Amino acid sequence: MVNIYTPLESTVPWVVQAAILAGLLLLAAGMLIRHRLAVAHGGLVPDEGVTLRNCFEVIVEALANLARDRMGEDWRKYFPIVGTMFVFILISNLIGLIPGVEGATSDVNTTLAWAVISWVVYTGAGIAKHKQRYLVKFMGPSFFEKQLFGRTVHFRLLAPLILIIELPLDAARMGTLAVRLLANMFADHMVIAVWITLVPIGVPAIFMGLGLIVSFLQAFIFALLTMIYIGLALEEPH
Repeated sequence: MVNIYTPLESTVPWVVQAAILAGLLLLAAGMLIRHRLAVAHGGLVPDEGVTLRNCFEVIVEALANLARDRMGEDWRKYFPIVGTMFVFILISNLIGLIPGVEGATSDVNTTLAWAVISWVVYTGAGIAKHKQRYLVKFMGPSFFEKQLFGRTVHFRLLAPLILIIELPLDAARMGTLAVRLLANMFADHMVIAVWITLVPIGVPAIFMGLGLIVSFLQAFIFALLTMIYIGLALEEPH
């Protein structure tokens, strides 16, 4: 299929071009909003009507409230990466709705890359807070405990078995995050492309409207699951 990436695809893979495009749009939106906030009373007086800044403020406030609930008192530390993840995925999803433009989230390399980033962030958060005690989460219940050398030692008799089960399950979160996003966006964009080919007027608009909802929901779900995983990683292991 011919699209805007075709002229450079022989040297730069289309998914890299799409990711760069989404990144540039994200950067441009950020700079525009920053400029608006820099003017007199820009941070205090909202714009009139529906503007890019107002939309971003509503989205950021909603995500921030979720972050407080899901990640606890350390939410500010991890919110920037979750917010960036949400906006990048949302932009990539939306530009994929434009005929002749593919979104980076229609390729497994992009969805898997963000899934790996999500795993690294929540695993790093857990290790940073709990150090080696983070592994306790993967060792199953403590059947009894004893005081040895002035410390409380928990005896987790099923730890070897639980570790074999829990560690792969934790890593599998990357796969579920990547596949969920990829499958939904690929299917959504494919349906729109088929209807544009079959009935170019009228019907595709309906599916593009549904595509807007799907694009937002998939970005939101990806960010929400990442926040939940971070919150679980920050919980005190026991």
